[in-house]
Amino acid sequence: MQRSTLAWAAFIGMLAVALGAFGAHGVEQRVDARAYHNWTTAANYQFYHALALLGLAAVDGRIARRFFALVRTLFLTGMLLFCGSLYLLALRGPLGLEGWTPVLGPITPLGGLCLIAGWAALFVAALRKGD
Repeated sequence: MQRSTLAWAAFIGMLAVALGAFGAHGVEQRVDARAYHNWTTAANYQFYHALALLGLAAVDGRIARRFFALVRTLFLTGMLLFCGSLYLLALRGPLGLEGWTPVLGPITPLGGLCLIAGWAALFVAALRKGD
């Protein structure tokens, strides 16, 4: 099992649980329903992709090294951009970041594209033989 990917999976999973709990107990009462929905979406996707990294760590040696590294990089980048921008968008009111909306808004779909590309790369890696 790939230890650094396992460590990333554990850290990101732990953070997803903590941020999800913080959202339920600290964010929900301070933001509107749309912002809270953004927060929960971010926490959910972060947790799903922590599990995806855990699975990736488990298939170490079964897919080509270059695909392994590519998938891990795309998942990590995607989570940072997608989930990170959603967390900030959710808290833009309480943090006074309303002016950041034009910057944060376009970052979210770029992160989503990274996540999709990570899954696509994993799909290709699974179909390839002996690379």
